[in-house]
Amino acid sequence: MSESPRKILHVDMDAFYASVEQRDDPALRGRPVVVAWRGARSVVCAASYEARKFGVRSAMPALRAERLCPHAVFVPPDFVRYKAVSKQVREIFARHTDLIEPLSLDEAYLDVTRTFTHLPTATATAEAIRAAIREETDLTASAGVAPNKFLAKIASDWRKPDGIFVIRPHQVEAFLAPLPVGRLPGVGKVMEAKLAELGVSTVGDLRTLGLSALEQRFGRWGRRLHELAHGIDEHPVVSERPTMQISAEDTFEHDLFLAEIEPHIRRLAEKAWQGYERERAAPHGRIARTVVLKLKTDDFRILTRSLTPPEPPASLEALADIACALRERVELPSRTRYRLVGVGLSGFVDADRLAAQSDLFG
Repeated sequence: MSESPRKILHVDMDAFYASVEQRDDPALRGRPVVVAWRGARSVVCAASYEARKFGVRSAMPALRAERLCPHAVFVPPDFVRYKAVSKQVREIFARHTDLIEPLSLDEAYLDVTRTFTHLPTATATAEAIRAAIREETDLTASAGVAPNKFLAKIASDWRKPDGIFVIRPHQVEAFLAPLPVGRLPGVGKVMEAKLAELGVSTVGDLRTLGLSALEQRFGRWGRRLHELAHGIDEHPVVSERPTMQISAEDTFEHDLFLAEIEPHIRRLAEKAWQGYERERAAPHGRIARTVVLKLKTDDFRILTRSLTPPEPPASLEALADIACALRERVELPSRTRYRLVGVGLSGFVDADRLAAQSDLFG
């Protein structure tokens, strides 16, 4: 740990989409609410805490959610409303600091080492933010307070919903020791299994292996594991991240052959292009050089094909034409059916840099 650790908050809205629906429709309050379109291909966007008691979770198939909780109220998502509320919450954050790193519409990291409000502690800042969210949006948020990002994220989940949990610098080692190693960021099921083979199930167990043994076994990732086990994370809160990709995708109601999906590619290209135009119009707008086509087969295999043409796509038509042409690079049998298609733009560069390259090689 550094001598003067950062003060980091992770603020996470409670069951955000479902809570907005319950707030705006009093008839839904206290009832199990599932935010999802109905249908065989739909997945759950969010579930109220009443629905979670039945095992309903985000990203599970809507049909399974319906089986788990037959009396749930299904509400189609309304992202325009959710984005508007998210904007309100971000404005509350911005009263305290400009070091805000949104992770999604409903959660963000804040660096409150120094704040505009000069509240005496990071905990006081977190409480002020939660109180303002409650008063101004009629919703609740949970917060984690810690010396770094990964600890703050763990802490925000500790007393959900509508809670706050603080991990002070001197508490870090003791707090982490009994946690399952799977709570560390980047440790998924595969890594958990590998660590279990070494007799590691908790963070405390992981520490006993030591840095050299972890590096020998896992290379650079071993060093990262060692740091995380001791609560070390120097990643700063990044208030602005450059755009890496803009995309749109959709799951079909019925599986389709490759030759049948051109209308869907062109429709999704239009959605992606709209987002791209907003990016280009921004003060530091950037240019995308690569077109990406994403496909998911009926057996859930994911394929991506991409092309970086000599000149970046300059129109919606150019984007759609390239995306459609990328189907020719799919080498699966013609009888293969597909359940999802996506169209994206990536390879973003600054417009000034691209212009300089054009002048250099023109």
